[in-house]
Amino acid sequence: MSDDLRIGVIGCGGRGKLARHAHKPDEGSRLVAGCDILQKALDEFRENHGADVFLCKDYRELIARDDIDAVFVTTPDFWHEEHALAALNAGKHVYLEKPMAITIEGCDRLMSLAREKGLKLYVGHNMRHMSFVQKMKELIDSGRIGEVKAGWCRHFVAYGGDAYFKDWHAERSKGTSLLLQKGAHDIDVLHWLCKGYTKRVVGFGNLSVYNQITDRHDPSERGDASWHLSNWPPLSQKGMNPIIDVEDLSMINMQLDNGVICSYQQCHYAPDGWRNYTIIGTEGRIENFGDCPGRCVVRLWNRRCDYNPYGDEQYFIPAVEGGHGGADPAIVDEFVRFVRKGGKTTTSAIAARNSVAAGCCGAESLRQGGKPFDIPAIDPVNLKYFQTWL
Repeated sequence: MSDDLRIGVIGCGGRGKLARHAHKPDEGSRLVAGCDILQKALDEFRENHGADVFLCKDYRELIARDDIDAVFVTTPDFWHEEHALAALNAGKHVYLEKPMAITIEGCDRLMSLAREKGLKLYVGHNMRHMSFVQKMKELIDSGRIGEVKAGWCRHFVAYGGDAYFKDWHAERSKGTSLLLQKGAHDIDVLHWLCKGYTKRVVGFGNLSVYNQITDRHDPSERGDASWHLSNWPPLSQKGMNPIIDVEDLSMINMQLDNGVICSYQQCHYAPDGWRNYTIIGTEGRIENFGDCPGRCVVRLWNRRCDYNPYGDEQYFIPAVEGGHGGADPAIVDEFVRFVRKGGKTTTSAIAARNSVAAGCCGAESLRQGGKPFDIPAIDPVNLKYFQTWL
């Protein structure tokens, strides 16, 4: 008889498709149930994972089942807290897509319930598993740039007008800020590379372009959030979300708890896609150019010079299979191992909560004209519980 971890998926479309990496019958885990409000997503789930899988459109039916040990929650951001709390209350371990929740309080409620129930709560910050980020972490941890003192991330989201301003992402009530949906990844990577968490943040930003577009789709329709290269320049976009009240340009400065200073810039109307991290230490700096394995290089400077665009050393990141540069199968494998056997994990609920906290407070700061905000601390009892796996 198989001792596979039995997994259900709430939200089978979109990011829910990464759960396929956990379907390895008789090898440790299998998908046994799927829930989605769209019949097409359910049909695809059954086609991919077998005729005997349980399907439903109400997540409460899925979590009520005794033949499910763990649940993937891969629904839109504004459902994360409700669905994950319900799964934890039902005694299920949870893989929760980032951002962990859309409020700091929501993150804290999830951590408290997981601790009270003695369950595993794992948040899908897959960029920690991307090979270029791991190479940067390796160089930092080996002392190649000395003690880290500063970090930057510039993220130009070339597809921003398509992906984030034609559906629910454009609404504060459903996502708080794009400093969570997009920024949660980048802030988490800065935290990881710089070895600390934000304790104070100040920001400036604007809704500077997409609010000018008057062509909006009907509220009863689903927006077309697919990326089209022909949608250029930004003001020529059509079919925007009826409500647009999140910023398309955000810049925040963060003081970490270890004294490191970080800066994060996010723009949704640049012509090119660019996600670039720069980390400077007492003996050098590193920077990535590109974030897709096979088209990415990490450069290191540790000799004084005037101008050297190629660095003193270059590390070309080879192509790998799997979504997000191989990070998707890696993070799913880690989750399954974590639930089955325990042990240390690359990411954590602590890190996920702190990235949301920095994003929420950064958004509040920029909306109040640059007022500094201190990050509220994690409950010490929750901190102790989740530190077990770091």
